[in-house]
Amino acid sequence: MSAIEIEHISKRFPGFPRPAVDDCSLAVESGDLVVLLGPSGSGKTTLLKLINRLYEPDEGRIMLDGTDIRTIPAFELRRRIGYVIQQIGLFPHLRVEQNIATVPDLLGWPRGRINDRVDELLDIVGLPRSYRRRHPRQLSGGEQQRVGLARALAADPKFMLMDEPFGALDAITRARLQDELRAIQQKVRKTIIFVTHDVDEALRLADRMVIIRSGRIVQHDTPLGVVTRPRGDFVRQLVTSDDVLRQLSLVPVAVVLDHGAQSPAPPEVARVSAPGAAGPSVHASDSLRSALSLLLQTGSVSLTVTDHGDNAVGRITFEDIRRVALAGREENAS
Repeated sequence: MSAIEIEHISKRFPGFPRPAVDDCSLAVESGDLVVLLGPSGSGKTTLLKLINRLYEPDEGRIMLDGTDIRTIPAFELRRRIGYVIQQIGLFPHLRVEQNIATVPDLLGWPRGRINDRVDELLDIVGLPRSYRRRHPRQLSGGEQQRVGLARALAADPKFMLMDEPFGALDAITRARLQDELRAIQQKVRKTIIFVTHDVDEALRLADRMVIIRSGRIVQHDTPLGVVTRPRGDFVRQLVTSDDVLRQLSLVPVAVVLDHGAQSPAPPEVARVSAPGAAGPSVHASDSLRSALSLLLQTGSVSLTVTDHGDNAVGRITFEDIRRVALAGREENAS
């Protein structure tokens, strides 16, 4: 059973010639960060709002952990789902600690538990605990968004809906918060549905991507699958699937090691790549694009690949990266 199951959902609005959401079905697994990607007006936000019953569907049903959401009172459902939007929506007259504590207060948590949770969440989103007493106007846009994320996490919901939460931020702050979200997700493993029209953001964040066009789901796949196996010209153009560097940014170095694709090392390379030897290194979870960049920056012929314990587990060369890139182009062409 999937954490979220969307079954043949449709939604029409009066005065519009076609449905905003048209017979969409989707299964979201527990702990996945699923990105809904598509152009403006494609139905992404409408689908998101159907999940927490801000809209009611005309057809179909939505299940959370096997329970039809229509059987759950709307106010109770929304307390169980964290919701983060682009406009942030902090209460301007309340301090940071009060904004974060909104849902725990409604749920009647003891004051001590709420205070501990506020401190914990400020740590998680990377804000000083001294910010507890500040008002939203005293924070930057990026800091306000972090508070909004903390508020959505406050009651420890299993599900989170995020509607272009970083869309109004500058590029540097946006990239920093994307990294922060991935780090938080590694710790807390929420089931997240994230809406964006930014392809790079989708590729950077998603465990799974759902491409939506004119209210319909046209592809549901991993980021690598979407880029290397686009379903139709629309998806191909949307994600620029012939961009080799974009493809390499989605492939971890570990893939080369797992497939035994490493090139034979000349003696001088083997010495550089030996465990404990000096020289540039790359983590097995880093992307092949990062590895390529490091090879070019350092002028090295190979990089030592390390694991989480900083132990050398192999090496990678430019030829390994080139082989993966060529394989991706051949698969795309077919």
